[in-house]
Amino acid sequence: MDDQNVISVIIVEDDNEIRQLMTFLIEKTNGFNCLASFSDCENALQPIIDLQPDVVLMDIELPGISGIQGILGLKEKVKNTDFIMLTIRDDDDSIFNSLKAGASGYILKDTAPAKILEAIVEVNQGGSPMTGSIARRITESFQPLGNSILSERENEVLTDLCKGMNYREIGEKHFISGHTVRTHIKTIYSKLHVHSRAEAVRKAIDQRLI
Repeated sequence: MDDQNVISVIIVEDDNEIRQLMTFLIEKTNGFNCLASFSDCENALQPIIDLQPDVVLMDIELPGISGIQGILGLKEKVKNTDFIMLTIRDDDDSIFNSLKAGASGYILKDTAPAKILEAIVEVNQGGSPMTGSIARRITESFQPLGNSILSERENEVLTDLCKGMNYREIGEKHFISGHTVRTHIKTIYSKLHVHSRAEAVRKAIDQRLI
């Protein structure tokens, strides 16, 4: 695989065993490059800024600066880097605070290694990967405020995006073509003033749009 197609990754995880396993997994898988790994945010911040990785796998509960605080401090400095929270925490506050801080994905540490690699690829392609149970918690927690700027179908499609569904799955669910799905999503992005699925999901959560 050409270097331009290799996804560069930095890992921030304080559990030595998990960090070593993730580093080994990424280093030994074709199409991925583990640039570095760190046990805390303090030592990871400057290298992330310097190396500008495609993806950062970030734990939430870290000694010193938390993963959420780390993302808040980094997001404007590494605008082309996507953050995936890799954590044992599945409580609502951790999920929503992570996504509001700028995380593009949220997966649990007991997720199968192959699924973690899929999540890295998905987020690098503009997706918002989430463990199934996390996606359900998000959609179940929405309390619509009313007066939505989106149409009923656009709200349905946005809800499906928040569940992690892809275009084909959305089309099959609503019996519409892939072209129609893309048209709805383009309209959603325009109305919400966002440019990606991850941004749309974060805005939906932050403003309780659906």
